[in-house]
This record gives sequence, C-alpha cells and structure tokens, in this order.
Amino acid sequence: MEGFVQQLINGVSLGSIYALIALGYTMVYGIINLINFAHGDVYMVGAYVGFYLTTSMGLGFIPSLILSMVVCALLGVVIEKLAYKPIRKSSRIAALTTAIAVSLILEYGMMAWVGAETKTFRSDLLPKTSISLFDGNVILEAKNIYIIAITIILMILLQFIVYKTKVGKSMRAVSQDKEAAELMGINSDRTISFTFAIGSALAGAAGVMVGAYYNSIHPLMGMAPGLKAFIAAVIGGIGIIPGAVFGGFFLGIIETFVSFAGASTYKDAVAFLILIVILIIKPSGLLGKNVKEKV
Repeated sequence: MEGFVQQLINGVSLGSIYALIALGYTMVYGIINLINFAHGDVYMVGAYVGFYLTTSMGLGFIPSLILSMVVCALLGVVIEKLAYKPIRKSSRIAALTTAIAVSLILEYGMMAWVGAETKTFRSDLLPKTSISLFDGNVILEAKNIYIIAITIILMILLQFIVYKTKVGKSMRAVSQDKEAAELMGINSDRTISFTFAIGSALAGAAGVMVGAYYNSIHPLMGMAPGLKAFIAAVIGGIGIIPGAVFGGFFLGIIETFVSFAGASTYKDAVAFLILIVILIIKPSGLLGKNVKEKV
C-alpha cells in the first residue's frame, strides 16, 4: 500500500508536467487543427530562460517562473506569426513539415548558442523539506507539492480565461467556427496569437519546474516530453482542455508504475502502445466524442 501511494505521488508530479505541455498542443489544435511539434522545444526554451534568471541574475523560483512564462508566450506569438500564419491555408503536410522545421531550429539554435553540455540548476530553488506518511514509508517532498500546486493554479487560471473572459469566448468561437466568428466581429488572427501565447507560457512554466526538480537541462530535453505530452493530449481527446489534463496525469501515473514494476526501459514503448490502443478503440480520445461527417 505504501509503495502504491508513493508511486501515485510521483506519477501525479510527472503527470503535472505532461498536462501543462499537453494543454498547449490541445489548445492550438482546437483553434487551427495544427499539431505544433515545436511545442516541446518551447518548453526547453522556458527551462533555459529559468536557468539564466536563477543563476546569472540570482532570482528566486517564482519570479523566474513568471518571467519564463512571459518570454515563452512572446516566443509562441513570434513562431505563430513567422512560421504558421503564412501557411495557414496550405495543406496539413506543409504545416507538419513547418512544425518539425521550427522544432529543429529551436533545438540546434539553442545548442549553438549555449552549447550541447548539460546545465545544472541551483539546488536551493525549491525547499528540501519533506513530509513522512505511513510511518515514514511514504515521503512527500516539498518540490512535489510545489509542482502539483502550481499546476493546479495554472489550470484553474486557464479555465477562468477560457470560460470567463472575452478573449476566452473568442477562442471558443473561433474553435467552433472560424468563419462565423469573423462575421461576428472577432479578430481570428489576434485570437490565434493569444492561444499560442497561453499554450507557450504553460510550456515555459513546465520547463522551469522540471529544471528545478531534476536540477539539469540540455538543448534536446524537449523531444521526449513533447512527444509524451502529444500522446497525453490524444489519449484525453486532442482539442479538449479537460482531456489534455486527464491524459497528462494518466500517462504520468502509468509511466511511474511501469518503472516501479522494474520495466523502466520499456516505459516509452508502453506510452506509445497505449496511444495505438486508444486510436484503435476510441480515436477521439477517452473524453472526446465521436463526430460523424457528412460527405
């Protein structure tokens, strides 16, 4: 029982990271039907911004987190304006190719700028205290509490923006019918840019939290989490915000228990196997609804 609870805590912490990145995937797809494979590398950029702010400027964890989110939000807008907006009416293969190109530019651009070696975060960013449960058999570390709490706060804030603000209403309108939304006076270009900004800010927050949690970052760190977050978004139902959250936590917990069972070498394979099974059984995702198309 103690082992189960400990792995559940670890799984929720890992799932929090996947959920934050997956939200960016699902929001962009919900607006313009684009799989932004460069999103994982925005997460990497957020980690490096956080590293610079904490080591070179001596800022604390929370200020670095907020500033990293701002920088990544601006980066997301620039990527959308320069790379995705010109090909918005092109074929899906053109959009996919562009997304992969942007991903490689971010990865190797960062490698050329800061070097390929691993950078180490300050070890004092998050408290090292912990809480012992079940007579000391289960350890709840302060950094786990920080990650889970910040993730929950950001998700609540996202829900507020999407469902309680004017720009959130615009996002939902463009997602449902872009042409009709424009006829009602909604600026779709501005709405799409705002969507990229929010998704990229969440990815930046995830990057800083991972850097502070594991104390190390490198230019290619966004590849695997980016793919895992995409899997999480598909599992929950891509284009659905609650689905991305559910998929992130689901995948994080599954991976943790696979590692606990002694099969950590195969955890990536298990993630993709789950993706294949979901696509075969319920292509719209566990929380998605099957939509019939008239032809």
